Amino acid sequence: MSYWHALLLAIVEGLTEFLPVSSTGHMIIFANLLGIGQLPFTDTYITSIQFGAILAVVVLYWRRFLQSFDFYLKLAVAFVPFGILGFLLKDVIEDLLKSVTVVASSLVVGGVVLLFVDKLFSGPRKEVTTPNFAQALKIGLFQCLALVPGVSRSAATIIGGLAQGFDRRSAADFSFLLAVPTMTVITAYQLYKTYKVSAPGSEDIKLLLFGNVVAFIVALLAVKSFVDFVARFGFRAFGFYRIAVGVVILVMVSLGISLEVL
Repeated sequence: MSYWHALLLAIVEGLTEFLPVSSTGHMIIFANLLGIGQLPFTDTYITSIQFGAILAVVVLYWRRFLQSFDFYLKLAVAFVPFGILGFLLKDVIEDLLKSVTVVASSLVVGGVVLLFVDKLFSGPRKEVTTPNFAQALKIGLFQCLALVPGVSRSAATIIGGLAQGFDRRSAADFSFLLAVPTMTVITAYQLYKTYKVSAPGSEDIKLLLFGNVVAFIVALLAVKSFVDFVARFGFRAFGFYRIAVGVVILVMVSLGISLEVL
């Protein structure tokens, strides 16, 4: 993997981590377009640079992380279902991550869902700073849907918040906060797995640091813009985008067109 590849993937990560479009799905597709999708280090890179984007949340929402211990318990409750199911299905998930068809199909299905989310949750909404334990658990169950590559973690948890009666901004805020423990654990596991096979070389470490810095900077710019956009306009535009991307990829695959074009 070159620094050019690392830069492009990190920009994609920073832009898409908090959008309901699946950052992992986009990076898998872009990695294949760049011709590096099958490299062993690519999986590690794709997973690990998500941590840089998550650090942007810590910086932007730092006051929320200075709340009571009760706040951390609720984050833990929301994370537990994803953590347990992810551990039990880790081998299946790793196989699915290799399938561009699975990613593209998930993009289309998720896009159709997003077309109707605003209408489905059009009733009275409430601003919620911190969910209660029952709400946190239910949002955590929604997050489990994101174990399927192409099903956006952000979309799943935001919809989970909307299902609890949150307004769009509150649902998005808790989705971002929940991303911190979720992506931290995923990154730590991926790095452990990589280190167990073979310790990353100095060049790999440099690429990971570079990618995390780029993803962090881009995510800082993307988070606030996304929250403002969703609060005003909803999710319909993201639904059309997901469907368009997914359909294009599926058509390419069905026609036997190689994704490795760059």
